[in-house]
Amino acid sequence: MIRTLAVVGTGLIGTSLALAAARQGVRVHLLDSDPCAVRTAAALGAGLPGPPPEPVDLAVIAVPPSLVATVLAQQQARGLARTYTDVASVKYEPERAVLARAPDPTRYIGGHPLAGRERSGPLAARVDLFQDRVWVLTPSRLTSRTALDRALSLIGLCGAVPLVMQSKAHDDAVALTSHVPHVVSSLMAARLGAGPPQAARLAGQGLRDVTRIAGGDSRLWSDILQANAGAVAGVLTDLQADLADLLTALRDLAGPADRRSAHSLAAVVDLLDRGISGLGELSTALPGRPAQLASVRVRIADRPGELSRLLAATAELGVGPEDAQVRPADGVRGDLTVRLAVPAAVSGPLLARVTAEGWEAGTEADGHPACVA
Repeated sequence: MIRTLAVVGTGLIGTSLALAAARQGVRVHLLDSDPCAVRTAAALGAGLPGPPPEPVDLAVIAVPPSLVATVLAQQQARGLARTYTDVASVKYEPERAVLARAPDPTRYIGGHPLAGRERSGPLAARVDLFQDRVWVLTPSRLTSRTALDRALSLIGLCGAVPLVMQSKAHDDAVALTSHVPHVVSSLMAARLGAGPPQAARLAGQGLRDVTRIAGGDSRLWSDILQANAGAVAGVLTDLQADLADLLTALRDLAGPADRRSAHSLAAVVDLLDRGISGLGELSTALPGRPAQLASVRVRIADRPGELSRLLAATAELGVGPEDAQVRPADGVRGDLTVRLAVPAAVSGPLLARVTAEGWEAGTEADGHPACVA
């Protein structure tokens, strides 16, 4: 159990977890090399500025990967806490440095909450930032049981879902799921500066989705990429091979129609299909836990605007057109059945909402064909 906590680094992640712990009654102490950041976090209600008068139960080192070992060694030498963890998004190199330099590496366990925002700094912090998100712990061969238990307690206070991994396996995974996506987003955003003058005015939601994360702190991200350079380079090499195949196919399709190869179009279709399949891997699970989906059936009249009214009513529960399928209703000519695939936890509130609005609704699991709404 954690009664006292110190957070070293009051940026987005550090301040967010401090807010979550303070809300649960933990006494939090805030430290940062930037006095303004500490004062801002304290003014938000994240804790008390300055070091504690005696060692706290757990200290969270919320600094870039390259600084974790140095800051941890300094704080251990000062006796800041009984146990320590960090929140850096790279784990293997910081772990090696901690094992080599920390006064007592048994009291340290690596950690990485998989949550964030496009903005940085304490003003971007949110008390619910980690709710239902995976929080990875990477115990080393020396990590004590007490350090593990206190890190697990912090994860519980923040409403996150713990996942224990080896540090190298973690870094290989986040290279694909986080670090390379940021690089690709930055590459695409950088092209906007070299595009036609009117390109930005024609930008739709697709471009905004692709480039959304490119606004991250460049100093932090250069540190992350340096710390995980090998794994990132490996994923980018595979991506480079896919791009080379796509370029070959597109250049062929751009040539004279009578010289185009059927294989080129097939290659483009194959890439798009593999993208759809890969996206399915993401859609089968909610953040932090296996997906538990329910199918909610709603009968509506087949008249103009009725489906829009239903989707407007469900929007506040996070249910949208991408979750809906429509088919003719059984037994009633002219009516439609809308099937909504939603997380199991949402099905109850969703049923209550749509029935309160006057629609007939229930749950179902059938194999009837449906057309996408």
